[in-house]
Amino acid sequence: MPPTPPGRLLGSGRRADVYEIDGAWVLRREREGGGDAAGEGAVMEHVRAHGYPVPRVRPTGSRTDLVLERLSGPTMLQACLAGTLDLTEAGSLLARLLRNLHTIPALRSTGPAVRVLHLDLHPENVILTPDGPRVIDWSNTEEGDPALDWAASAVILAQAAVAGDHLSSPARTMLTALLAGPSPLTRPALTEALRRRSANPTMSRAEVELLGKAEELMLSQGGTRRRTS
Repeated sequence: MPPTPPGRLLGSGRRADVYEIDGAWVLRREREGGGDAAGEGAVMEHVRAHGYPVPRVRPTGSRTDLVLERLSGPTMLQACLAGTLDLTEAGSLLARLLRNLHTIPALRSTGPAVRVLHLDLHPENVILTPDGPRVIDWSNTEEGDPALDWAASAVILAQAAVAGDHLSSPARTMLTALLAGPSPLTRPALTEALRRRSANPTMSRAEVELLGKAEELMLSQGGTRRRTS
């Protein structure tokens, strides 16, 4: 029997639901017993200690439940669709958030090139608060090569860009801006990000079938030829 919801349901994603606790905190609960709330919270506290913009967290002792600071403001996607955030600016902001994240040393690894990776940084996982952007949903976080993080974000945008719906044009503009500057994105990282995306159990068959076109779009933009200096 599933646990009793702690409060009003505020929103649902592919894998988790967010519930109201009070004016200052919310609870995100993974469905079907998944997740590693303690590990995710530890990473968030680590990057926050280095000045990265994430919500505060409170330990719960649960594998599925993570208590987070309640944020006010639209997601980046909502702001773009409402016309309050320029699409090119949004893509540039995603790039800046990735670059800033990858300046932070890994929490566990001592490898000099290993960094904290978000691996799901896209416009619905950035909340535009009055105090600036905050990056949410660290459930995919790992430590590794920053190129994979760039590839993961690019694949998500490219997949949306070739879907042929109302989000396609905005996603294409954001993807162009994301890849406009120097990045560590490589062809092997792109291949791995595509493999992971296709194996994601939350992806529908139709979404998986878009990945070939998404790859073609990214390669046509030359993103994998760029390197940091």
